[in-house]
Amino acid sequence: MAPLVQPASLGDVLKYEVNSNYTRETITLLAGIAYPVGSVLGRITASGIYTLASDAGVDGAEVAAAVLLYSVDAMLADTAGVTIARGPAIISRASLTYDASVDDAAKVSTKITELAVFGIIARDTA
Repeated sequence: MAPLVQPASLGDVLKYEVNSNYTRETITLLAGIAYPVGSVLGRITASGIYTLASDAGVDGAEVAAAVLLYSVDAMLADTAGVTIARGPAIISRASLTYDASVDDAAKVSTKITELAVFGIIARDTA
């Protein structure tokens, strides 16, 4: 019998937030991606729409600015999602999901540093 695997949830990602009315934002996610919980997101400057924060780019989305709290299937259209957009908040580093271009420890560290600017702190153990 195969082991039962439960997908990540809000409790796996978010470990502390000062007040959900302050730290969370409902945002619009760019179509074409199924975003898992814990996705590290960047904001496209021209449109205000969020997508996975990449390692390269010039549209603004290369800067990590939020973390998605619930899975969102935006394959067919731009879709709303709930994020941690500001702190004080602590998230689990192990539960974060990145764009494929964020593919080594230095790039991950950069994204963690970018989130810290917004008061979103990633911890190895929380």
